[in-house]
Amino acid sequence: MTEEVLKKIKQLPPLPETAMKIEEVYQDPNSTFNDMAKIIEQDPLLTADILKAANSPLYGFSREINSISQAVGLFGMGTVRGFALASIVKKSFSLDLSPYGITSEVFAELSKKQHALVTKWCLRKENRLMGVLSPAAFLVEIGKVIIAQIIMSHKKEEEFKNAIEHLNGDVDSAELEIVGVDTTEVSSKVFEHWKFEEKLVDTIKYAKNPETAGDDDTKRASAILKAVRETISLNGAVTDENISKAKATIEEFGLDVESYENALEGLK
Repeated sequence: MTEEVLKKIKQLPPLPETAMKIEEVYQDPNSTFNDMAKIIEQDPLLTADILKAANSPLYGFSREINSISQAVGLFGMGTVRGFALASIVKKSFSLDLSPYGITSEVFAELSKKQHALVTKWCLRKENRLMGVLSPAAFLVEIGKVIIAQIIMSHKKEEEFKNAIEHLNGDVDSAELEIVGVDTTEVSSKVFEHWKFEEKLVDTIKYAKNPETAGDDDTKRASAILKAVRETISLNGAVTDENISKAKATIEEFGLDVESYENALEGLK
């Protein structure tokens, strides 16, 4: 990790009190759905953000979700934790992704699609991992914000663009070539800086190489995250080539391909 990247991460503001309270409730084995709902409902803007996200057609619910309690009941605490953290964390950053050739709106749509794919794929079959997978899917790309800042500060936008083209669209490898770190490294360090639990940090950290994760749950969660990142391109596109690559990962790590294929409906 370069000193410049670490310095930028250390300069990040602490997360708001609401995020800390949500984390306390989530980590407390004696907490209930109502405990989390009460904390979120104290913040009207956060409540509105979560309900807007939960009602996205990407999730395929036929009825409107009108309350946080209803959202928690449908998605579970782990997934709603992801909705909340995504809303809070993204407000902690100034989002300029111009070196990647995308707008903040496209970046937000990418995060939503990644989260929707994880949720539809894993909410039932991998429910015990959703507390980690939900925020990880929403926020695994957040490291791009810091990498973009460094690229712009050194005026390497054109060099970065050329590297992506030369590497056939492999953005992670282009980041390594130009900045010396890639998105998953930076994103995991951001969560480590904010003192999130080790499993969340490691799920993002090992998303490129799940086989190197230290325990089976992290390996499985990282493999799911890897397949999700392979499925959805930076611009939000889902191509046959992407799906083939993701299915190779799914097969390698013994994940459920049928649930994955069902989850793809509505994303293409």
